Amino acid sequence: MITKLNHVSIFVLDQDSAYDFYVNKLGFTVHTDAAMGPGARWLTVCPPEQPDLEIALMGISEGMMFKKEAAAQMRELVAQGTFGFGVFECKDLMATYEELKAKGVEFTKEPTKEFYGYEALFKDDSGNWFSLGQKE
Repeated sequence: MITKLNHVSIFVLDQDSAYDFYVNKLGFTVHTDAAMGPGARWLTVCPPEQPDLEIALMGISEGMMFKKEAAAQMRELVAQGTFGFGVFECKDLMATYEELKAKGVEFTKEPTKEFYGYEALFKDDSGNWFSLGQKE
């Protein structure tokens, strides 16, 4: 029986830039940052109140996961904002929205009341989009 999920991956265009975005703008903590051979890096971050969930910030490059053409296609899809990866929660959406906006986070939807609570949408520095929500 499966008991929990402990890693999830987000494809990013540049791991150094993603490190800065997720750590310095979103306030996540670095769990692992390790070289994995020539041109490869295992970089995981965690939401501060959820240290048992590691988010792997996966660079898109030729090699084990992608052939040359597939890597180029994947980079283009990520940059176009094709992928919405998840929902992050916060305790005070308006305060978090203002804090992140002041740090330069791009929001594509301002906080609004929805039937399930409050929600805003933002993009990371690669173009991936996320929901930021507050439950009622």
